[in-house]
Amino acid sequence: QVQLVESGGGLVQPGGSLRLSCAASGRSFITSTIAWFRQAPGKEREFVAAINWSGGTTRYADSVKGRFTISRDNAKNTVYLQVNSLKPEDTAVYSCAATARGFGLLPNYYDSWGQGTQVTVSS
Repeated sequence: QVQLVESGGGLVQPGGSLRLSCAASGRSFITSTIAWFRQAPGKEREFVAAINWSGGTTRYADSVKGRFTISRDNAKNTVYLQVNSLKPEDTAVYSCAATARGFGLLPNYYDSWGQGTQVTVSS
């Protein structure tokens, strides 16, 4: 299994940017699809973005297309989520997750989860 630790969250004004990081340990990272999910208070966890093992395939939720970019550096065992043009509705706990079962968009497809990092967008 892969162990995941997120960082980079914080308080940012509307229109601002952050870069979230998901640092992984474990041999299977390099062959794993990594996804970002988020969960706001009182709401269900929702898919944000995913990237396959090579970085050649990415997928985004419609709500973040054009604003968020997912990337990975396998040499550093890290996946990044660049979040730009942030809106108050982006406020949530952002978690990364890993699966070795291919490429999926649903939370139950993923086997390993980090603890999450809080992103708050407010003026």
